[in-house]
Amino acid sequence: MLKEAVYHRPKNQYAYAYDEKTLHIRLRTKKNDVETVSLVHGDPYEWSKDGWTFKQIEMKKSGSDELFDYWFTAVEPEYRRMRYGFELTSGDEKWIYTEKGFIKDVVSDDTAPYFAFPFLNKADVFHAPEWVKDTVWYQIFPERFANGDSSINPEGTLEWGSTEPTSGNFFGGDFEGVIQNIGYLKELGISGIYFTPVFKAYSNHKYDTIDYMELDPQFGDKETFKRLVRTCHDNGIKVMLDAVFNHSGYYFPQFQDVLEHGEKSSYKDWFHIRKFPLKNEDDTINYDAFAFVESMPKLNTEHPDVRSYLLEVGRYWVREFDIDGWRLDVANEVDHAFWREFRQAVRAEKEDVYILGEIWHDSMPWLQGDQFDAVMNYPFTTGTMNFIANNKVKAEEFVHIMESVLHSYPKNVNEVAFNLLGSHDTPRILTTSGGSKEKLKLLFAYQLSFIGTPCIYYGDEIGMDGEQDPGCRKCMIWEEDKQDRELFTYVKKLISLRKKYPVFGNGGDITFIEANDETNHVIFTKQNSSKKMIAVLNNSDKELSATLPFSLEDTKLTDLLTGKEFAAHAEKLTVTVPPYEMAFYLVQE
Repeated sequence: MLKEAVYHRPKNQYAYAYDEKTLHIRLRTKKNDVETVSLVHGDPYEWSKDGWTFKQIEMKKSGSDELFDYWFTAVEPEYRRMRYGFELTSGDEKWIYTEKGFIKDVVSDDTAPYFAFPFLNKADVFHAPEWVKDTVWYQIFPERFANGDSSINPEGTLEWGSTEPTSGNFFGGDFEGVIQNIGYLKELGISGIYFTPVFKAYSNHKYDTIDYMELDPQFGDKETFKRLVRTCHDNGIKVMLDAVFNHSGYYFPQFQDVLEHGEKSSYKDWFHIRKFPLKNEDDTINYDAFAFVESMPKLNTEHPDVRSYLLEVGRYWVREFDIDGWRLDVANEVDHAFWREFRQAVRAEKEDVYILGEIWHDSMPWLQGDQFDAVMNYPFTTGTMNFIANNKVKAEEFVHIMESVLHSYPKNVNEVAFNLLGSHDTPRILTTSGGSKEKLKLLFAYQLSFIGTPCIYYGDEIGMDGEQDPGCRKCMIWEEDKQDRELFTYVKKLISLRKKYPVFGNGGDITFIEANDETNHVIFTKQNSSKKMIAVLNNSDKELSATLPFSLEDTKLTDLLTGKEFAAHAEKLTVTVPPYEMAFYLVQE
């Protein structure tokens, strides 16, 4: 047994409160090294004449990645506190793993060596809004979705879709255009809209904010925005806004004041200025910015006036406009103390606001219940795109990536993870897929049947293409004869399955059963207390004939995409899946 590979740490993703009475416990071991694991646990204060009173429950292997196996169990401590360790066996070898290391046998005369979950405090339980688990998001880049009111077009607005997008051109997309097309989103099955920034800004992307308390006039006024939110809510659609609190825009009045008055500016401490003047003769800057972008000076969120201003921004749009969520740009570069205050501020206005951070790397420090509900799940994005669209990894490595994704965070975090395939920051997924509609459909099928809350980038559902920004920001195509309506119908079907069958979406635990590099196929199950679904993913250009690796004798299966039902009479069942397709079978005993 390779002891060095065994790992556990109380709290984080290895020991956490799933709800107010249940603890989830995980253990990591070297892959294929340990045969059985059981949890040795008991109340730290429960003793008898024989010593500490403890129980043992068997843990199940919840998954494996390239290097490790992961073990899991759920336990409900009677008094919401627990001391615990792990019994590991491999052949004739047995060890008890504790906080103090490995011992040969369970120690019952002292609980000090064991791991501790001191108390399951209700206030410490990670609580994301329940509605998020059933939400399918649609990302809208407002300038390019629809022009509904030409009277507010910015100067130099071009005819809709008349030319390729650039970093500086405008086509007049606005709130009215979104309102006029809510029916389209409702038909698709969308239940949440994520808007990229809508506040007053200089650019067409609006990530260079001038005024956080004002809407950009090219999109419409506050009354129009209120009407947009009401229209969305009336149609069962939540609204999430995008805010950039890491940096402002160049024309932010407070930064302009610093440019004008230098060291005498009362706002000089609102920014991270290293020295004056702000710019050197060689055009380098003497202040911190997003990357090295001169027009995006970094805000000093540790300054009390900056904190006060930005916290009121967070409260204001929730209080006055009833928005449902905040997506926070460059969230990892802002101090944790600010995000803790931000969560309390916006939740005081509306207790079920969804708080989503833009973080591209391991995000556990932000996901412990005191800051964000979720982050944009780029490890999911990268793994899925590299498997299906880019052909960079094969089936086995893909499953390892997905297992790593699932075991990086607690289950209640995974249930609200923001799972995207493409966005305004990436090439269109059809373009990345080499123009293959079949791969595009396969991407959607996997995304919409995975754990978490999926997001579709506007136009991907009708087969829009485009290279990296600005190519991925084309005007939405509204002429139906230019849309891929068959693709639209397919995506609509997948969303409807997610709504009709909870086990298809967030209402089922996922288990990867098989990954075959030779045929490049993956089989996984989704299961809850009453339903089981089998999914077969064929990521190849050849028809797949796969024998399902478990007994299905005397069961009835429903093909969820076609609605066809068939009985399985033999112990083993072989299914056929066309090239670049997924099949979903609902199992009925």
